[in-house]
Amino acid sequence: MNSPESSPLGKASSYKDTYDASLLFPIARQEKRTEIGVDSAELPFAGVDVWNGYELSWLNPKGKPVVAIAVFRIPAESPKLIESKSFKLYLNSFNQSHFDSIDEVQARLAADLTAAAEAAVGVDVFKLDQAAEHEQVSAMAAECIDDLDVQITGYQTDASLLECSDEIVSEKLCSHLLKSNCLVTGQPDWGSVFIEYTGPKINRESLLKYLISFRQHNEFHEQCVERIFVDLKAQCRCQTLTVYARYVRRGGLDINPFRSDDAQAEVNNIRLVRQ
Repeated sequence: MNSPESSPLGKASSYKDTYDASLLFPIARQEKRTEIGVDSAELPFAGVDVWNGYELSWLNPKGKPVVAIAVFRIPAESPKLIESKSFKLYLNSFNQSHFDSIDEVQARLAADLTAAAEAAVGVDVFKLDQAAEHEQVSAMAAECIDDLDVQITGYQTDASLLECSDEIVSEKLCSHLLKSNCLVTGQPDWGSVFIEYTGPKINRESLLKYLISFRQHNEFHEQCVERIFVDLKAQCRCQTLTVYARYVRRGGLDINPFRSDDAQAEVNNIRLVRQ
């Protein structure tokens, strides 16, 4: 079984520029889910990891480069996630490879990622003029809590920081102060997080303190979002809950995990100003 420590992260890598699906490095989700009491066979949420790829290129049959943008959707119920550096190395391997059409590239990507994740991965590849209409900078449709005047004393995750009242509300909140670190390299991962819930009213100061407590926490993007979901559900007894993080791009890829137990929740692949 692949472990994060045996991934390409933090190691010198040769950057292959001819197609090689073996570069993909899948990691089982269950090990980290066990830490937060989640069984992959009975997930408490539905969701998807939305990846946007901005450094995708290949050669057409005449050797002329083609550039494109891709959107990848890896379902939360997939047994494996894809380690991000291996994803980048894999995409780089298309650079000097010939493909007959954009459809062939899209099909190849979908097949390889589906095999690695062990679940159907959705892939859309767009020419730049097609993608332009989807690339407008947007804002989260939620009330930002970042200006609250709070005293911070800890920077390791602490679910006990979360507080709520008996008042039942429905709210949409967001923060741009989410930062965690790569599980293997310790490099910073910067993100914005959207939280929509119905249930006992969450104390906003406590929520902001809790989100900031991830600042020195080492975990992959997907794992952080699932931890936030589980902690909010347990500590604040949310009746319905959606947690959606939009992370800053690194190496041409941004990762945006979405987890929800609300059947009405929609995944909107918006682009925030830091993306």
